[in-house]
Amino acid sequence: MTRMTTAAAIAALLALSACQKQEEHKPAPVRPVLSVIAMNDAATALVAPGAVQAQYVTELGFRVLGRVVARKVSVGDTVKKGQVVAVLDSVALELSVKSAEADLSNAKAQQANATTTADRQKKLAETRSGTESALEQAQQALKTADANVAKAKANLDKAEEQLGYAQLLAEFDGVVTATSAEVGQTVSAGQSVVTIARPDPREVVIDIPEGNIGRLQVGSNFDIALQLDPTIRTAGTVREISPIADATTRTRRVKVTLVNPPDAFRLGSIVTASTILGGRSSITLPASALLTEQDGQTYVWVVDAAAAKVSRRKVAVEDHAPGSTIVKVLDGLKEGEQIVTAGVHQLKDGQAVKITERKSL
Repeated sequence: MTRMTTAAAIAALLALSACQKQEEHKPAPVRPVLSVIAMNDAATALVAPGAVQAQYVTELGFRVLGRVVARKVSVGDTVKKGQVVAVLDSVALELSVKSAEADLSNAKAQQANATTTADRQKKLAETRSGTESALEQAQQALKTADANVAKAKANLDKAEEQLGYAQLLAEFDGVVTATSAEVGQTVSAGQSVVTIARPDPREVVIDIPEGNIGRLQVGSNFDIALQLDPTIRTAGTVREISPIADATTRTRRVKVTLVNPPDAFRLGSIVTASTILGGRSSITLPASALLTEQDGQTYVWVVDAAAAKVSRRKVAVEDHAPGSTIVKVLDGLKEGEQIVTAGVHQLKDGQAVKITERKSL
């Protein structure tokens, strides 16, 4: 029985080992994948509509709580630096000033009384008719009176300064672009009342598709034409490129500073901005095609159409913002190669694949 049991166990082990070897040599299953055909980006013309805006816009608000009794400007008005644009009810602030003035007068009266008392005690001490203790008390009372006068003066200065806050002044020459409060409305400290835009420098705000942002940079030049009269043109330079794309339109906001624009480029004017996108040749791929390994290197899966298999290849990509859906591959790929765009973390070198969808970017 023992020999038969041993023989059966050996046979079972041999059968299990054979099954394991068959499983090890079993080919990986064919995986369906999505792919694109890599295409080089050529120099292209970029044309986008935009609007002229002020580079510097300030929302003015009162520095104290109060009720608006006058608003002296409206949208479209031009203002000068120091001009009064709105006024608060100043009764309470004026009363605060009068109260501070009364406190100062009282403090000065006490200071005069303390000075007289200290002088008298000093003379008495010199003639030995008074005590040193009385002199020290008088001198201490004088110091207290001096401190009270200084405090009262500070309170008066503060009250007078707050009275000045009842008038809202323009900080610079500009144009009123918005009003946020009406007469009779109670506003809190810091609440926007009037928005003023500085007419110069002016800039154009445009929205650029995310796929073209990589070919723009701060300092890039644009040609700006007025839509009402395209013969009126000026030049512009990119000042700022938004690092985040709009979640709905997948565009980035670009601000182009106008260079010596004609007077026809008024705030709010609609313009057309154009430029030629060239620079370094690159291939555009969906961000989902990239495979970043632990060593920090970036790879893609290239499809061998004849063998219906994939191979991993290292590529160099252009810096892109987190969350970008499109990236630029600068090196490692050739035009016309087929690249996997989905499921890149589930593939292995030499794995058989089935192309379920293929398109060109």
